[in-house]
Amino acid sequence: MQNGARYQAVLELITEIFKDEKPADALLNEYLRARKYIGSKDRRFISDLVWKIIRNRLKLEFSAATKEPRKILLYLLRDKLDEVFDGSAYELSPLTEEEKKWLQSLREEVYPDFVEAECPQWLFEKIKDMSLCKALNEPAGADFRVNGISREEGIRRLRAEGFDVVPTTYSPYGIRSLSRISLGNCIAYQEGVLEVQDEASQIASILCDVALEHKIMDYCCGAGGKSLMLAHLLGGRGHILAHDISAKRLEAIKPRMQRLNLHNIELTDIVASSDCDFDRLIMDVPCSGTGTWRRAPDAKFRLKEETLKKLVRTQRELLEIGAQKVKVGGRLIYITCSLLPDEDEENIDSFLRQHSEFSLFDMKKLWAKFFAQPYPYFTEKYLKMSPLTTGTDGFFVAVLQKNN
Repeated sequence: MQNGARYQAVLELITEIFKDEKPADALLNEYLRARKYIGSKDRRFISDLVWKIIRNRLKLEFSAATKEPRKILLYLLRDKLDEVFDGSAYELSPLTEEEKKWLQSLREEVYPDFVEAECPQWLFEKIKDMSLCKALNEPAGADFRVNGISREEGIRRLRAEGFDVVPTTYSPYGIRSLSRISLGNCIAYQEGVLEVQDEASQIASILCDVALEHKIMDYCCGAGGKSLMLAHLLGGRGHILAHDISAKRLEAIKPRMQRLNLHNIELTDIVASSDCDFDRLIMDVPCSGTGTWRRAPDAKFRLKEETLKKLVRTQRELLEIGAQKVKVGGRLIYITCSLLPDEDEENIDSFLRQHSEFSLFDMKKLWAKFFAQPYPYFTEKYLKMSPLTTGTDGFFVAVLQKNN
């Protein structure tokens, strides 16, 4: 493809993405799948520029004084317009007189804080941390965990395949790739000794502190990542009940179980009302996903205030269900991949005010049981991981013990 055609493809993509209706990665994959004639180098160029625009969307909109995708692209490329308009058959349409005047009229101005943070204003007012917002706007690395082998063996095998990998900082099962790994070409992944999982999710799974004799439920298990790791932590023994209301999501876990050769997980979309004696009830509840913005920076623009309110109501309802399902002496483990207080501390504080039979387990003490590194958070009441504190996705973990 000539440059003009590449930029036309970028414009078509950001025009759809900026409608804020569908995830950018899905739209990008759908677009490229439908155009098999686009070569690998062109695909990389188009993808990289689309993600660059998404990660700098607020600054570009502010500087260009518009939300129009075409003008945003023209502003970004204003110093290389000869490259954009290269005379190719599928290039962008020529600049209009109005656009020429608009480009000449633009002046540099100081960004407001939320623009500098690349975070919608209403969300920035909740997070209140410029450094954290900027860290959440940086691309994330690729984390994996071993399955059925030691981490040392996993690293040796991946390096033998030519991949540049290092151990993760905290999880003793984690491996971080410093370059892209195509899973279809990774023998270790295909053989089931490697699984994709961010280190924060691995840490949350470890802190569930499961044992063979425990009755365990992974409630709202979603894609099943934690269930799969818990099964590995138990050495393929014991019994884990993985629950989700979506039969489709549960069905998607089966091939992962088969590839990882795990047989101690039972999938279910119902829970018996009489089932009230769980030793470990793990609730990775539906949430805003603000902690995963490194991987999905477009998600911040699709999140609406009313959606957040609905999510908080759902989270509190699920905590009430969990309170009834845990036995005395058992633990309710509340997890989100959010960094918003509404979904984290405020939910737990509200729950404890209404349930005196529960108390917060000392997270620092629990951490010391499993990890050699110092506890990375400032309060022992709950753990909040982020790119700043742990170099991981954003995750919140609170362990609630049910007392007499």
